Amino acid sequence: MTSSPEALRTIFTAIRTCYSPFDQAYIAYEEYFEYLNRPASNPEFPNDVIRLLAQVAKMRHLSTLEHVTFTFGLRCVSRATLAQLIRHRIGWSYSVQSQRYVNQSKDSRHGGFDFVVPPSIIENDCLDIYIKSMEQAQETYNKLIEYGIKPEDARYVLPNSATANITVSCNLRAFIDFYEKRNNDTHSQWEIKLLAERMKKELLEVEPGLEFLFYEEEECDCK
Repeated sequence: MTSSPEALRTIFTAIRTCYSPFDQAYIAYEEYFEYLNRPASNPEFPNDVIRLLAQVAKMRHLSTLEHVTFTFGLRCVSRATLAQLIRHRIGWSYSVQSQRYVNQSKDSRHGGFDFVVPPSIIENDCLDIYIKSMEQAQETYNKLIEYGIKPEDARYVLPNSATANITVSCNLRAFIDFYEKRNNDTHSQWEIKLLAERMKKELLEVEPGLEFLFYEEEECDCK
């Protein structure tokens, strides 16, 4: 995963631009360190920068989060979950491994299509039935390729469980919206909930100070 450099300071500068009498250079190189080295009025937060970010998140002043972006390398995401993921459009960009151009026969460099197994299949002792269906789809695909059918047409026999690699970029506001919808919604499907949680984990490993943005609404104190 990659991200905007100095994401925390960038967000802080954007927030304080709205409320500070000073210009961005002063905010980024003076105010930022003043807040960073100042204990927060709320002991829940390690410093005043984090306190400010949390307050802004709670009052939903999220336009200030659009100035930083994150890029994720997603592997082995099912086509079923891909269809859900790409419904998130504003603030998102996608580059998806193509079934049209990537040959997924057993004899190809790809070595056959990979697939996701839903937990319910295993829990209900249906794994053998499921695997046989995947093997049949692979055999049919292989035969179509052998008969000269192009991958762009042979792919029609591949299931929703077939996986793809996806490069995804989004701004922080867009990610928080995605996370709230796909992780906290009790109606979300298991795979995209798991994906949302893993993406959040990767994001916080790069920018741990952003953990406090994932908060419920509250009054804002942006001073």
